[in-house]
Amino acid sequence: MEKIALVTGATSGIGEATALKLAENGFGVIITGRRQDRLNLLKSKLEEGGSHILTLCFDVRNEEEVNTTLGNLPLEWQNIDVLVNNAGLAAGMEPLQQGDSVDWNRMIDTNVKGLLYVTRSVSQGMIARKKGHIVNIGSIAGKEVYPNGNVYCATKHAVDALTKGMRFDLLPHHIKVTQICPGAVETEFSIVRFHGDKQRADKVYEGYECLVADDIAECIWFAVSRPPHVNINDMVVMPTAQASASVFHKSNV
Repeated sequence: MEKIALVTGATSGIGEATALKLAENGFGVIITGRRQDRLNLLKSKLEEGGSHILTLCFDVRNEEEVNTTLGNLPLEWQNIDVLVNNAGLAAGMEPLQQGDSVDWNRMIDTNVKGLLYVTRSVSQGMIARKKGHIVNIGSIAGKEVYPNGNVYCATKHAVDALTKGMRFDLLPHHIKVTQICPGAVETEFSIVRFHGDKQRADKVYEGYECLVADDIAECIWFAVSRPPHVNINDMVVMPTAQASASVFHKSNV
């Protein structure tokens, strides 16, 4: 088979756009997520273009599911060249003292522990083959903090630190490690953060031209398409109208 990529959280947003971009460029793609119906739709779409696709429906927060699923891949899908750790979310936006521990656990379990579980499993094969590329989707929230971002920012700071740590640990095995840190991207992100309140979510993106999922997929493709001796360590990508996590230039709306 052609090169193989595994993309977590591929059922929407950046994950879906990344799967499309990698398939478009000749990768066989393993798409994972918690929503089988969406995985099936994306699989059909990609296979129409002649791509080889494998769907895996599991929750990255569940260590046993991760180990069982990724430890029993069909033989032709085991040699994963690129892992895109995209699965992640923000839940809630309240001051720490008013925070909901259910939201906290959801973010920590997905953004940090899920990334760890998947990376540990996939990296074993990369180490054995002495090659591979791991791309972690971080955030501008992993470079700075902002009001009411507390735990989400903490999880993305963890991704930043883990990415740097992985680079040390995997360096002797010739494995590349990249972090892509988006600013404001209009996806389902804010709808999830505000627990389905689309009206509130839409306001996040009013008054300026934000990024879209394809913009980040292009950055990921740039990173993974560099020659073997070139690694993109870290990339921060924001809309032109955004200067920091909380500073925007917006027109009157």
